[in-house]
Amino acid sequence: MEGDCLSCMKYLMFVFNFFIFLGGACLLGIGIWVMVDPTGFREIVAANPLLITGAYILLAMGGLLFLLGFLGCCGAVRENKCLLLFFFLFILIIFLAELSAAILAFIFRENLTREFFTKELTKHYQGNNDTDVFSATWNSVMITFGCCGVNGPEDFRFASVFRLLTLDSDEVPEACCRREPQTRDGVLLSREECLLGRDLFLNKQGCYTVILNTFETYVYLAGALAIGVLAIELFAMIFAMCLFRGI
Repeated sequence: MEGDCLSCMKYLMFVFNFFIFLGGACLLGIGIWVMVDPTGFREIVAANPLLITGAYILLAMGGLLFLLGFLGCCGAVRENKCLLLFFFLFILIIFLAELSAAILAFIFRENLTREFFTKELTKHYQGNNDTDVFSATWNSVMITFGCCGVNGPEDFRFASVFRLLTLDSDEVPEACCRREPQTRDGVLLSREECLLGRDLFLNKQGCYTVILNTFETYVYLAGALAIGVLAIELFAMIFAMCLFRGI
């Protein structure tokens, strides 16, 4: 009877570790995509140091879970106590780190509000100055997503540095102008009319709404994936310790 229970625990341990392996592979894939994605998501992340740090943490956690899921599967199949203890301790560390990251994300959630981005844009944006990382990042985002400012073109009426650099001659930066196609290599429909603020030649929608709508599904998916990974890790630790004591 005890042998059957131990065998059942071993297979359950293997199954949960296989899911950890898959979860780690997914997180690793998302982290790599964020780092190399050519469509502009990396520029959005780079606009906030907190977000770029989160992307690197996601990449590191995905790699660790990928490795530990593999080790956990090996430990369960071979019934190796040393490997199981090593697996349990590292999964515990990762579990606590992920829990801490979730708490920090909740605490600093105000850094992702519309008001925060609007304040930063109006204070620091310098137009076509590509030597300024902040401005170059915003230009990439606006061109890639076909949007203008955080809330819309009206944001640039209050952008003090931008107004000063353009001597109040331009209503919006060139990055707000409509292109065909809407990519960095796309041809401007009419630069002169756009800079004068003519509606037909500039992107009217704010970037906050566009990006939120674009990635809303992915945010919920990532949240559900994170909760699932935490639950699987918890069960894997329980099974690992039970198997460890039973060997």
